Amino acid sequence: MATTKSSGRGGPIVLKLGGLAIDDPASNVPLWEAVAKLAKSAPGGLVVVHGGGLLVDRHLAALNMPSERREGIRITPPEQVWEITAVLAGRVSVALVGALRVAGAKPVGVSLGSAGVANCKKSTKFSFDPGRVGEVSGGDGSALLALLRSGFLPVVSCIGIGDDGVPLNVNADDAASGLALNLNADRLILLTDVAGIQDAAGDVVPEISTEGVNELIASGVIHGGMIAKARAAVDAANRSGAPTVIASWKNPKIIADLARGLKAGTCVMPRRRPAFVDPSGAAAT
Repeated sequence: MATTKSSGRGGPIVLKLGGLAIDDPASNVPLWEAVAKLAKSAPGGLVVVHGGGLLVDRHLAALNMPSERREGIRITPPEQVWEITAVLAGRVSVALVGALRVAGAKPVGVSLGSAGVANCKKSTKFSFDPGRVGEVSGGDGSALLALLRSGFLPVVSCIGIGDDGVPLNVNADDAASGLALNLNADRLILLTDVAGIQDAAGDVVPEISTEGVNELIASGVIHGGMIAKARAAVDAANRSGAPTVIASWKNPKIIADLARGLKAGTCVMPRRRPAFVDPSGAAAT
């Protein structure tokens, strides 16, 4: 298997986890062991970003509150945002910290709003009012970088803080790409339930451009639910400017390969590298 070089950006790897990967942490011991090894081997360290939609659905159902999604995001009424916060920044965060600690890492649970690691504002990009849904609008990654320099593994929940001091629910992919930009991340890894983007022969494509993804969608090679996953990877790569890997959480060997500098899954290359704000306060491009 071929090796993959660092992007040369100097920052940490940002790893996004969601879905069934975190539904039952105790049943995914090999996954957490692989993540712990990646955290120790990555030159710039590792930052884990997590969602937890399935557990939120169950919690809201137990409270007889509806779960509604439109255009891929969760509608978050004001009366639900604290309940969602309790699940993501509480139950899920603590469960992941526990699983990673058992695996040998030194995890620290934080949220997007902690120390301003990601400034968040109420999202206005939809044609409807999604409620307390936020989007990343800059931020200061110095707190996370300080944790990394001390050998800790930040585990970041997708709960931001609005200008009014009230939580905002941020889509996990958006949160990961925003943090990748703030931290000048070396790579962004989106772990999903598929091994990567496949070509017409059914083989995983090791590297692809935005244009390549669009061509595979137009030709029907990428179809069904994979369209949303591929587009999310493209959007994350172009927003953060970091090469974005889409791979499966089901095979911990993939994470182990990435820890050893080997290629795994599909690497989506960004169109360009956008400007970012250095944690020291100096603008950079």
